[in-house]
Amino acid sequence: MTRTTTMVTLRLSRSRISCLSQQQSLLTTQCPHIHHYYAKHATSSSLPTSKHRHLTIQTSPPPRRIVDLRSDTVTQPTPSMLRAATLAPTGDDVLGEDPTVIALQEYVADLFQKKSALFVPTGTMGNLCAILAHCHYNKSAEIILGKNSHINLYEGGGYSNLAGVSAKQVSEDENAMLDLDEVQDAFHADIDDHYAKTALICLENTHNMLGGVALPSSYIDGIGSLAHRTWEKHGVKVHVDGARIFNSAISQSVPASKLCSEADSVSICLSKGLGAPMGSVLVGDAEFIRLAKRARKRLGGGMRQSGVMAAMGMYALQHNVDRLAEDHANAQYLARELKNAGFWLPRDGKVDTNVVFFGLPENCELKKEELPRALYEEFGVKITGGYSSGGKLFRLVTHMDVDEKDVERATAGIVSLCYS
Repeated sequence: MTRTTTMVTLRLSRSRISCLSQQQSLLTTQCPHIHHYYAKHATSSSLPTSKHRHLTIQTSPPPRRIVDLRSDTVTQPTPSMLRAATLAPTGDDVLGEDPTVIALQEYVADLFQKKSALFVPTGTMGNLCAILAHCHYNKSAEIILGKNSHINLYEGGGYSNLAGVSAKQVSEDENAMLDLDEVQDAFHADIDDHYAKTALICLENTHNMLGGVALPSSYIDGIGSLAHRTWEKHGVKVHVDGARIFNSAISQSVPASKLCSEADSVSICLSKGLGAPMGSVLVGDAEFIRLAKRARKRLGGGMRQSGVMAAMGMYALQHNVDRLAEDHANAQYLARELKNAGFWLPRDGKVDTNVVFFGLPENCELKKEELPRALYEEFGVKITGGYSSGGKLFRLVTHMDVDEKDVERATAGIVSLCYS
């Protein structure tokens, strides 16, 4: 690409010249490496000294808009969201005195029809707090979870090395469901010294590694019935990693509370599709949240005037849930166009929400290791690769900072690079 420059002429007043001189003096005094630069490059005319001088600056053309499809965590907070943060009343949340955090927790608990809620810095901490709380009185506990779940693959093994529980990993089918027979086979009661006692079943909705698959309430209800009725005397609980639970709710036109009615706890991420810069909320009954709050403290997650962040999370929940349908439509466009162009997609190209996995066509002229770099350099599109066995799959995630034209450019770039 040919690089051009634009010449801009500025008129500087005496006061502005003085300000520039003071800034240069301060920098050179406090930063020896900058002093060395000025000593080497500056001349008597480095800064204008007369009443008005003309200063010529070279500027580059506006940067190309980058289409970032690596994750829905890359979004920028909107001006309205930032305004909400600056106006938020705050207090010390470790002492339970931040009114904005309290309001957020009450709002989310009500949304999910649970008794209580807890604001935490991250989704990973939310899931770990849930495991620690559910297994608080059973240090020889075991959890049942999906082999490809985020908790199992991408949270640093926290359930074992921090919560101290073992795990029985069950394979998911292409619709992200654990086979009920396998779940039953994985269950252990507290009657045999050889086995850890099953304390918790963890589900993920939507399921990231299976391509943003939305679990229906009927399936979660079935897992809940197994835990709460078949195994009632054993006290088994159900936790839903709901990092993208609102994507699931929107895609199925079902309230999030109905999706999670049989879950004892749910973690909800505010910094993925909803667009907040950080934070998750954990919901459950009052005793569970009490124990989760103790776990949050042990994990270093106690925050002080965190209402600043809670305000942005509240704004995201009140303004950015319904618009998730736009992200789903953009993801479905990507999947449809790539499938029509001969790319391989899981579930024969069916996409429920905002996550798309794809593999290169057999006659692709580009190596899989080359696609992310070439796509960024030539089209300004960022994606991630290296998923699945052999690293043959790529992931695209749509979000609020990506529009229809962006996904059209991404699709055209991928197809052209693979068939050029």
